[in-house]
Amino acid sequence: MKYFKIFSILFFSLLLSLYAAAQQKNIYPGFNDEINQRIDIDSASKLFVSAILINGNKKTKSYIILREMQCKTGDSILASNLFNILQESRALVYNTSLFSDVEVSPVLVSARELIVKVTVLEKLYIYPTPQFKLVDRNLNEWVKIYNANLNRVIYGMKFAHYNLSGRGDKLRLYILSGYARALTFSYSAPYSNGALTEGFSVSGGYTQSREFPYKSSPDNKLLQFKKSGFVRNNFTLGASYQRRKGYFKKTVFAVNYSFIKVNDSAVLPQYNPNYFNSNRSFVGFVDLQYGFHYSKTNNINYPLKGKIINAGIIKRGFGIKGAVNMLSLDASHASFIPHQRNWYSSAEVLGNIKLPFKQAYINQNQMGYRDFYLRGLEYYVVDGVAAAIAKYTLKKKIIAFNIPFPFNIKKIPKIPFTIYAKSYADMGFSYNKEQFRTTLGNKLLYTAGFGLDVVSLYDTTLRLEYSFNQLGENGLFLHAKSLF
Repeated sequence: MKYFKIFSILFFSLLLSLYAAAQQKNIYPGFNDEINQRIDIDSASKLFVSAILINGNKKTKSYIILREMQCKTGDSILASNLFNILQESRALVYNTSLFSDVEVSPVLVSARELIVKVTVLEKLYIYPTPQFKLVDRNLNEWVKIYNANLNRVIYGMKFAHYNLSGRGDKLRLYILSGYARALTFSYSAPYSNGALTEGFSVSGGYTQSREFPYKSSPDNKLLQFKKSGFVRNNFTLGASYQRRKGYFKKTVFAVNYSFIKVNDSAVLPQYNPNYFNSNRSFVGFVDLQYGFHYSKTNNINYPLKGKIINAGIIKRGFGIKGAVNMLSLDASHASFIPHQRNWYSSAEVLGNIKLPFKQAYINQNQMGYRDFYLRGLEYYVVDGVAAAIAKYTLKKKIIAFNIPFPFNIKKIPKIPFTIYAKSYADMGFSYNKEQFRTTLGNKLLYTAGFGLDVVSLYDTTLRLEYSFNQLGENGLFLHAKSLF
């Protein structure tokens, strides 16, 4: 019966997706009648862009916005391509994450000439905000396993400026206490050269934890190491360089140093002598990273159209084997497809492999960490040295509305809400060596479910998902994503 539920949801979702795709047709909203008539009369003609006018940017430099426009002053655009070029330009400007609203509209000044108007609404960029963070991997684990115990939280202050110089550069400083203590900082500047094609970042921090996962159990639950005081100390320092010559492709080179010290007992046989793959209770290592990113979507934070491709290589440590030395390769591909009548579908594939296959425990994180998980298996972790996940989602926008902001802030005149109903099905596999075998390891896993996505101010997203898994379990899971 449990298998029937999962595959019924998947089959129904696929049928609806195919029907919606068959009904899809091109539409050109947002253009006034004069522009639409001009395109209808002669779609093969060329229109000259005499000027690009930008309004609404108080902090952001105008050249940062112009850098993301796919048309420049003096260009001639084929009339039939005008809509796509301006829509992609709007998406690129919006995906800088500097603005809560972006409008790009053409205005004809003659039969062959037009002006492009870009109107932006800047976000609030400065956030001195109180912090309330969970020690646990996610909200579901904190509520179900630890009964929402407030002693298991981290609190403090965060200062963030998301547009420090008006060039999209971000500064963050965290001062945290409670169940863990931390002092961390980061600064990133995506447009650091005159051509606006290169950027860099620096970061560092020191954290102390009262507990940490030292091992996963045979039934795929995290086992926490606890003793009096702080039992794990971590110091990190890193820097990166990125290059983005076009609009959609970016390469990143990074180097990071980490020093980790745990309580001496954690590496004893009764806990996990494989924690660092050595008999020492501390380790220092360097990560050398290369990443390739391709993103062409309407909204980088909640995409409904386009695709995202990522590939990366991490070399940890300078040796070939032993200790924490690792070569990690990962890749992902996600496609987002809009259909007629506010239907949308997405398909995502993610994979990772770590060499050699004998790895320290701190290098074995796979399913259940960050965004690499199956919906419906949030309470479990599946460690491994190689893993792959496939996800499919079908959703429909059911309502969108705004409510007035309760305070008089020009940058937030209203709070938008958009609600999507969805169904989904996931599949995954995680491999580990025989001595680390668990209930969910080395076998095909699959889940399915349905739920709601609530997207609000600055693309803050609340996901309510009722999921089923192959263990015969089902339940409601909550996920929240915010850029604050």
